[in-house]
Amino acid sequence: GQPASFAHGEQKLDSEPTNGRIYVMYHGTTVAAAEQIIKNGFRPSADGMLGRGVYVSRDEKKAARYPLGDKSDQVILKLHVNVGKVKKIDRQDHPMQKTWHDEGYDTAWVPKCCGMVDSGLEEDCVWDLDRIKVVWIVKAPRGHFRKLKELFIESKK
Repeated sequence: GQPASFAHGEQKLDSEPTNGRIYVMYHGTTVAAAEQIIKNGFRPSADGMLGRGVYVSRDEKKAARYPLGDKSDQVILKLHVNVGKVKKIDRQDHPMQKTWHDEGYDTAWVPKCCGMVDSGLEEDCVWDLDRIKVVWIVKAPRGHFRKLKELFIESKK
């Protein structure tokens, strides 16, 4: 197939991700989970609003809502995500809400303000872990950033 092209310039968060493009996205998590992600890659959530996959967003504000609860342990990872073939899921009980991957899609995309996400922010669920690459640590608790950065540099060798 065609090599993926990078989505340059200002990302319009309300526009549907274009098939085959690489987007900057974000993932919010804990220090311990971030260490595992940097060392060993993502592990998909077993289930969620869009079923199995890794939940990410082009909107850093969405990633900043995770982990739920206490934010003192929060890490936000910046990613490059090759979205592949994208399916828009814009309402609860959408017929492909959890079966989009079985229908040949690589990423499910929930548009902002469609009523599916309490925050109203966009969300994406990516099935294939090889489509997601950590490119930097945007935020980490004081005292943990250096260790995460060292792990990140080590993982690139």
